[in-house]
Amino acid sequence: MSDSVQVTGEVPSEGSRPSTPSLNNRLNWLRAGVLGANDGIVSTAGLVVGVAAATTERSAIFTAGFAGLVAGAVSMALGEYVSVSAQRDTERALLKKEKRELQETPEEEFAELVGIYEDKGLSPETARKVAEELTEHDAFAAHVEVELGIDPNDLTNPWHAAISSAVSFTIGAAIPLIAILLPATGSRVPIAFFAVLIALALTGTISATLGGARKSRAVMRVVLGGALAMAVTYGVGQLVGTGLG
Repeated sequence: MSDSVQVTGEVPSEGSRPSTPSLNNRLNWLRAGVLGANDGIVSTAGLVVGVAAATTERSAIFTAGFAGLVAGAVSMALGEYVSVSAQRDTERALLKKEKRELQETPEEEFAELVGIYEDKGLSPETARKVAEELTEHDAFAAHVEVELGIDPNDLTNPWHAAISSAVSFTIGAAIPLIAILLPATGSRVPIAFFAVLIALALTGTISATLGGARKSRAVMRVVLGGALAMAVTYGVGQLVGTGLG
């Protein structure tokens, strides 16, 4: 390696440069929020429709629906926090390992970086030049972003994930809860069915747009799934209500 290439292996401090989330990261969070809202819609809709089939008491429906909303939001938040915390721990371990390798075997790491750019289609001369310039600028960032696909200044945040999931679930769950509480007794279930299916069609469309999938297939999948869930819980509610009556 030329004398001009100095591999320090230092981890940039958090204040060394502003942290700007990548577009992919933002899209992932948005997609997760849409899926969280979808879960809130389906799970709460199934719950309140089932209870409404068993009783006409507004207070009972509200209690069950609100309890389901809170329990679901807390569960989603805890699940995301644990999952993303594990991912963050893994990212930190990989960064620590890469830092150690840069300090102990800088020549081998530089050769590996050159090889990566050659595999991407650059000529050996260009690959070496690129590796030299990136290494001189920030050796650590150059290696972890290319080898690991990790931005050391934009690690996943478990608190952001937890809050995002809880909020999106709550928003989704509020739709069937409101839709079944506001109408008169005789029209509660049909209106809730309609409102839920419209909401699911919207989340399916957004999810397909973000993922680049066919909108018609995605919408049909979530709408049919939600309709099936409500139909099953409505039938169960009627059986339980008849049995208790």
